Amino acid sequence: MKQNVTRRNFIATAGAAALAASTTSALAAEAAKGKTLTIIGVSCSPRRGMTTSRAVQAALDAAKAVDPRIETELIDLGGLNIAPWSPTPPADDMAPLLPKFQDPALGGLIIGSPSYFRSLSGLAKCFLERLAPLREPKMVLAEKPFGVVAVGAFRNGGQELTIEQIQTILLCFGMIPVGGHGPAFQGATLLSANDSIAQDDLGLKTAAQLGKHVGEVALKMAG
Repeated sequence: MKQNVTRRNFIATAGAAALAASTTSALAAEAAKGKTLTIIGVSCSPRRGMTTSRAVQAALDAAKAVDPRIETELIDLGGLNIAPWSPTPPADDMAPLLPKFQDPALGGLIIGSPSYFRSLSGLAKCFLERLAPLREPKMVLAEKPFGVVAVGAFRNGGQELTIEQIQTILLCFGMIPVGGHGPAFQGATLLSANDSIAQDDLGLKTAAQLGKHVGEVALKMAG
């Protein structure tokens, strides 16, 4: 037996469907609000726990302060054995690190490097090359934000060149480069004096600005 569809029935049915859809969307939005994401900071200095590591941690602290949903993790490569990329990856310290960058909860990256000879460190180059499996068959890091922290022995010791070099590499992964607004338009640039960045107020400000912006963009990209 066919049911007669009147204008009143149609409006009532349509209204109920719209209400259900609205409720579902609201619940999905609430679920998204409670979802956490992780921003990983990587210190690519061969000197574990030193100025580059501290600078990256300063940026991570600022990122974490943006929102309770943001979690952070510092990976200090100092003392690890990471070879450059090759068709047959060697058995070194990179293998246990790679899954961290494949985690769906990853919201963004902050990469730190000392400026050696006005360039990124050899360890940074090796680490970034070894992320190559994240490009095929799927661009795992695509559309995720990243910021760069560079530490030098002089105020103009090649920090901005180091930032540009790391940005160029990570653009090959489809990532989104993020600066820190003024005074950190490209990224964080810090001065290490006597193995300390504690007195570099301007540099620490750039690290905080960078971390904050990475956190903000990560939340927006996560929806």
